[in-house]
Amino acid sequence: MRLNFIQSIIFFFLGLIICGLFYMQVIHGDYYRRQSTNNRIRVVPVDGPRGRILDRRGVVLADNRIVFCIGVVPQDVEDKKALFDYLGQALDRDPDFLERQFERKKRAPFAPVILAQDISRELAVKIEEEKFVYPGLIVQQGFERYYPFNDAGAHVLGYVGKIDEDEIEDDEQYGYTPLSLVGKTGVEKRYDAYLQGEPGGRQIEVDSRGQQVRLLGLKDPLAGTDVVLTIDQRVQNAAQELLRGYRGSVVVMDLTNGDLISLVSSPTYDPNAFSDKTKSEALTSYFNDPLTPLLNRTVSGQYPPGSVFKIPVALAAIQLHKITPSTTFDCPGYMMVGQRRFGCSHVHGVQDLEAALAHSCNVYFFHVGELVTPPIIGAFAKAFGFTRPTGVDLPFEAKGKLVTGASLSRQWYTGDVLNLSIGQGYTLVTPLQLTVMMAAVANNGVILRPRVVSQVGDKEIPVMDFSKRPLIRLRDQTWAVVQKGLKAVVDDPEGTGHDLKEVPGLDIYGKTGTAQSVHGKPNHAWFVGYTRSRKSSIAFCVFLEYGGSSENSVRIARDLLLKLQSLQII
Repeated sequence: MRLNFIQSIIFFFLGLIICGLFYMQVIHGDYYRRQSTNNRIRVVPVDGPRGRILDRRGVVLADNRIVFCIGVVPQDVEDKKALFDYLGQALDRDPDFLERQFERKKRAPFAPVILAQDISRELAVKIEEEKFVYPGLIVQQGFERYYPFNDAGAHVLGYVGKIDEDEIEDDEQYGYTPLSLVGKTGVEKRYDAYLQGEPGGRQIEVDSRGQQVRLLGLKDPLAGTDVVLTIDQRVQNAAQELLRGYRGSVVVMDLTNGDLISLVSSPTYDPNAFSDKTKSEALTSYFNDPLTPLLNRTVSGQYPPGSVFKIPVALAAIQLHKITPSTTFDCPGYMMVGQRRFGCSHVHGVQDLEAALAHSCNVYFFHVGELVTPPIIGAFAKAFGFTRPTGVDLPFEAKGKLVTGASLSRQWYTGDVLNLSIGQGYTLVTPLQLTVMMAAVANNGVILRPRVVSQVGDKEIPVMDFSKRPLIRLRDQTWAVVQKGLKAVVDDPEGTGHDLKEVPGLDIYGKTGTAQSVHGKPNHAWFVGYTRSRKSSIAFCVFLEYGGSSENSVRIARDLLLKLQSLQII
């Protein structure tokens, strides 16, 4: 009886074992086979070179250069002390430091640990000859991002850097690895999925200790896709030089399609510093510089527009019949509101709308702003795109700010209305937003969407048909009246932009702006305009942060247009 009981227990447990084996080998056999294979097979990835970035004329703006790297394969090392003593002597570094770096970076026995990058070809050859003496030592050939024009137009291109852990999780579908270089700003970031090369590598079999057993296969990496910009690097170079010594930006945009011919921010930086290890001091200085050279002022900087904001105020007043072109107001050089004095740049006397735009008379627009009222001014400004991004294909675009009373936490006063009417107070815009606004005025209300990339690989990016673009519907006379005033800014001998008459053969329209900044700092200086020629039609913006008088922006705009003429662009 007892024997039968023991046999029953034995058969019961044997049955459990057989059922377990059947479950694991038959029902879930495929799953465990895959797990086993995954545990045996490893891939040592090698990133492909990034695609190039070219300007509209085919000039290469971002490329790759071959670099040589020194690495150590952990599983192949036989004499660690001898190896690191040799590397310390060859690389002129402390052997103990190299060994600590090796231990810190080591991820797997078969994965090379890179200890030195971008060494000379001569040194690479010398170390290559010693790799049989010091097992585990390898010389690898890789690629480093290279920007041949250094700091000219750097904010459009952006720069690359090692991928962050959160980026690996977000972008793992693209095949990025922990060693991948990815775009951090500019076109490098916005079009990273196209520019990124297709990784290759070695597929190897490893044993239970992670040691390589044999090589299973090789896959060559593939280069990323080239990207062609709308930018003309000749204009970028010229604009960067014109802004040298200033904080500010220059924008030049095609009036027919929104293509950005130039987009320059100053101060600038050399994107090579993020790739070239010999420029680490420059890289540190960029992050610590109070002038914020890494900020792309054209799309991310937000500033009060000053008198350039008088354009939507004037359009609203004419369209809604609050004034006529012949409506006049007397400018004694100021307006009193209670005990507070709101000033004008000059005593202009009696001004009509054209003269008020030409001379940038604040007092005239104080009166007009009170007639139009803040909600209407805000509605017209928003129609031009204030408070929303332009949609340019660059990252980190700011949307600006516009307060017309309802969103203010305190009571709205008459002084707030006057400040709003001349682009002061709480209003903030980007230089690109004002360029898009000026293009809309030139095109009788057609809103363009700016872009910096025209082609990816061999595929051109289509441009929206002009007739299908968003349109601000105002009477033709409304546009004509304000356009006449903008032409007088340049043509009138007393116009605030009269220095632009020195540019021969062009009808130039525009508006100056001198915007108050923080207390104790010089004013911001603006000139935003447009012109047409047989060669091309452009809208443009020159902005100087703390640049003082708008005369400074006018002079740079003049020199910019003269350069565009010499390049046969306009």
